Amino acid sequence: MTDAQPPMQESQDYRPRRRMGVSKNFYFVSMAIVALAGFVVGTRQSELAATMAPLIGVKTSTESLDLAVVQKAYRELKANYDGTVDSSVLADGAARGMVAAVGDRYTIFMDKTEAEQFSKELSGEVTGIGCELGVRNDAATVVRVLENSPAAQAGLLAGDQFISVNDSSVEGLDSSEVASKIRGPEGTTVKVAVKRGEETKNFSITRAKLSDPSVRSSVENGIGTLTITRFDANTAAQARKAAQGFVSQGVKGVILDLRDDGGGYLDAAQDVASLWLRDKVIVTEKTNNTVKNTIRTKGEPVLENIKTVVLVNGGSASASEIVAGALQDHKAATLIGEKTYGKGTVQKLIDLPDGRQLKVTIARWFTPNGKNITKEGIAPDTVVQLTSDDRNAGRDPQLEAARKIF
Repeated sequence: MTDAQPPMQESQDYRPRRRMGVSKNFYFVSMAIVALAGFVVGTRQSELAATMAPLIGVKTSTESLDLAVVQKAYRELKANYDGTVDSSVLADGAARGMVAAVGDRYTIFMDKTEAEQFSKELSGEVTGIGCELGVRNDAATVVRVLENSPAAQAGLLAGDQFISVNDSSVEGLDSSEVASKIRGPEGTTVKVAVKRGEETKNFSITRAKLSDPSVRSSVENGIGTLTITRFDANTAAQARKAAQGFVSQGVKGVILDLRDDGGGYLDAAQDVASLWLRDKVIVTEKTNNTVKNTIRTKGEPVLENIKTVVLVNGGSASASEIVAGALQDHKAATLIGEKTYGKGTVQKLIDLPDGRQLKVTIARWFTPNGKNITKEGIAPDTVVQLTSDDRNAGRDPQLEAARKIF
């Protein structure tokens, strides 16, 4: 019958068990073994970590640094300094100095505040008024105002030249120095004075959190222009969406503007290059002259057969150079402008205690043709200068030269 229950079978698990005792000798021997194991783990932690780390793909070192002089200096400072000594600040200073002593400008220590700011800048999340600055006629000048930003709402316009920030003159300061004075906590107010033509205009602007997309695109006279200002976590999706828009509008050519793009994430560069290249090597990473990684394009190259010009200059660095170098080596694009910055190394971010981070150079990268561009940069196929006179007059001969290609 289908509902009949099978007869219960007796199992040894159901039999009563005799309680087992533990001898005192066995107990003490066991505790000694546990204590010894704990001692070994505590005192040989770095060696154990070095043994286990490769099994999970993590690099580590068993070497220790003799910090006797650091500890001695700290104790003497603590005992003798006529003032307040902040141990946390000193620890950050010691770490910063040690990392700087490596002598690599791209290997740096960041405290919690610096690490947070670095992350925000790379993601495009900043706190400020929402205008992009450049130097025109030797003055920090508004070159772009973000839509719906506090700057736009206040009435700042492209071409406005900064005279002062919070009643302090900014004459002689470059654009980055002026920008740092303008930035500040969300909800606070900054006073700025600008020169517009022959007029001086004063504004009081409340800072806000801003999101500045890394990708901008437009289509004019059948030519699509794709401007990438950095390679962040959203760049790949934004660039592909723009590229698909170019295809749907039937553009006859594409201008990829990488000028003054200081780089960002390597995988974002891979995804952008993949818009043009089908299963091609874009970069090879080497550590101590040994190939550690070869990165190829992936996905559907929606711009594969569309004539392309890449604009570069001395501010095009890192990920920008990877994309430009790959497109040039594979003859998928013509480069116009000025020689690129020349950053041919790869960095890795490593988390440290309490929000600190270490950015460390882990490899050198090489273009598909096997060139490392450190300190040399990438030479454009056609050199076109953009002078200060051009900027002051609002001219862009590099963009004009690119448009003549089509």
